[in-house]
Amino acid sequence: MDTRTFDALTESMKSAYVAGLSEGAVPRPVIMPLVRGELVGLIWLRPVKSGEDALTAIASLSNIAAAANADEIVLAWETQDVATTCELPADGPSPCLNMVHATKDGHTLHQFPYTEDPASAEPRWQPSPAPQPDGKLLPPVQAAVDYAFTPLELDHPSPFGVTVVLMEEDGYNLRLTEAFAF
Repeated sequence: MDTRTFDALTESMKSAYVAGLSEGAVPRPVIMPLVRGELVGLIWLRPVKSGEDALTAIASLSNIAAAANADEIVLAWETQDVATTCELPADGPSPCLNMVHATKDGHTLHQFPYTEDPASAEPRWQPSPAPQPDGKLLPPVQAAVDYAFTPLELDHPSPFGVTVVLMEEDGYNLRLTEAFAF
């Protein structure tokens, strides 16, 4: 992925945080699979119950990437939100927008810590630590990264299409780009 594409995805996520925090919540985790450098779309986590359901649902974000035969993904989440929902200890800066860029050969963790402006609830972005090649990921995020590059073995003429339908039925919010919409 070129720097321009990653920067555009980062700015998109930061804008989503501005909008979300102004409404009183951080955005849900989202996966952005890419095939040969082309964005498949944005797939947002479905509503979850705390604990095991959240762990499974985050890991299952990988299904769309695997079905599309993605060669890279970007997954974004908020540190405290995912830790609390998954009933795990928070690891790393908090509050923080995390973005992992991954291929089948490895991943790099990018962290964008912020504080909330009490008057507007908008994030005040703090200096970011250096990107962390193979940085430590929360277990459900690591599972999503690992499974994103594991081919789906579906006995169906359109594995991608059926995965889209099943994920939508499960409550995931899928916004596919025109090239991948059907």
